[in-house]
Amino acid sequence: MKKLWDFGWKMYRKYEEVVSYLFWGVVAFLLSMFLFWLFNNRWGWNEHAANILDWIIVVVFAYFTNRIFVFKSKIKDIKGIAKEFRDFVIARISTLILEEAILFIFITWMGYNTKFQSMVIKLIAQFAVIVANYVLSKLFIFRKKDK
Repeated sequence: MKKLWDFGWKMYRKYEEVVSYLFWGVVAFLLSMFLFWLFNNRWGWNEHAANILDWIIVVVFAYFTNRIFVFKSKIKDIKGIAKEFRDFVIARISTLILEEAILFIFITWMGYNTKFQSMVIKLIAQFAVIVANYVLSKLFIFRKKDK
């Protein structure tokens, strides 16, 4: 049993960043799906308004979880944190545009707009966004600086 534990711990340490990103990504994904459902299906908001408010809340949540738990940013000064947050938001705006385009094409334009269909389209859009967000965060926002 100890060998299995040691192997598992070794694999976790090797892939800690990806595992953390997946964990916090799932939490952010569930939060996003819940908020979209709440705003769109329960409160009857337009899918784009629901998605944008959900996006704002989830981006703030994701910034802090990515900064602290996933990429373990070492930036401590306010100016550096503000720049990091600005860059994070800019990157997330690009994936918001991707997500909004998917919602527009399938829900608004093609008419897949029942409560169930809108949630399926949101789910599909989220998978595209999750991959793009990881790549942008890894390459541009929280990249390790060469010393």
